[in-house]
Amino acid sequence: MTLATATNEHLANISNTLIYSAMAVYTLAFFAYIAEWLFGSRSKVARTADAITTEAGRKAAGPAVTVNKTGGTAVLERPKVVTRAAAGARDVPDGPGAHGGDEQGDLYGRIAISLTALAFLVELGGVIARAASVERAPWGNMYEFNITFSTVAVGVYLTLLALKKNVRWLGLFLTTTVLLDLGLAVTVLYTASDQLVPALHSYWLYIHVSTAIICGAVFYVGAVGTILYLFKDSYENKITTGGRPGTFATSVLERLPSAASLDKFAYRVNAAVFPLWTFTIIAGAIWAESAWGRYWGWDPKETWAFITWVAYACYLHARSTAGWKGRKAAYIALIAFGCWLFNYYGVNIFVSGKHSYAGV
Repeated sequence: MTLATATNEHLANISNTLIYSAMAVYTLAFFAYIAEWLFGSRSKVARTADAITTEAGRKAAGPAVTVNKTGGTAVLERPKVVTRAAAGARDVPDGPGAHGGDEQGDLYGRIAISLTALAFLVELGGVIARAASVERAPWGNMYEFNITFSTVAVGVYLTLLALKKNVRWLGLFLTTTVLLDLGLAVTVLYTASDQLVPALHSYWLYIHVSTAIICGAVFYVGAVGTILYLFKDSYENKITTGGRPGTFATSVLERLPSAASLDKFAYRVNAAVFPLWTFTIIAGAIWAESAWGRYWGWDPKETWAFITWVAYACYLHARSTAGWKGRKAAYIALIAFGCWLFNYYGVNIFVSGKHSYAGV
């Protein structure tokens, strides 16, 4: 065994150790986020909101206040509680967040963010060590793609937090899926360090695959926002029509941003990354011409990448069309993200084509 080979194996072992360590820290962050939600569920915000948005609460609050004035009596109507915005309005405040206004819940939330940042750095170190062990970009197979994808997804979340965006509610959902992603990577998808096939020896690997990973991470964040929007919209609709959501739904959904805010967030995220996805497909076509002598051949990977592009284009168009805003457009966004997931997992695992050299 040469010194270079031994060094590469040592780096590969370091990478594996760092990935497992990151999973351990993500697990701690997951429990901290759980604690934040649990302490938030017992806060005064939850009880107060339930009291003023239900018929029982309104009855318990008593009649309108009557104030005697000189020369007459003035009746002060009890203020109305705004539960959702009117069309085009921005008069619904977002929920207080997972902590629900509880100080201890907020403390656990801050601990969770710190642990998430630490896990991100450890996982990033694992990705870098993997790259050093193979002496190339760590995107040659699904294992490497997975560990890089989850790293970038967490990086997107932390970047939004650093920009003072109201996305802390995303933490629990993010760490849950990251743990599932890494668990799948180190078990089913794990591939030992190896060199690339000749077709992948190109600087386009750095350009095409890196942008695909970034797009997938941002599309994932947009999909979570869309799913939560659908739940929050149903919750607001039920309250508006006089219904009373269940205790669990109330405890969780009242602390999220309003449906209008979630819808806007998902739209802006998807719209921002869509041009980069367009570039990803174009870069892939240029790389295909260099590697295989043709720009486009309707390979399964190419076909589903294009289907994903069309689906997101339909979503953006629907979102700008009055009759398709809201839930209809949200369903299209989820279909589009489903196409992206199938393009990655389904095509790589179940469909053969020119991209099959990456294997699992």
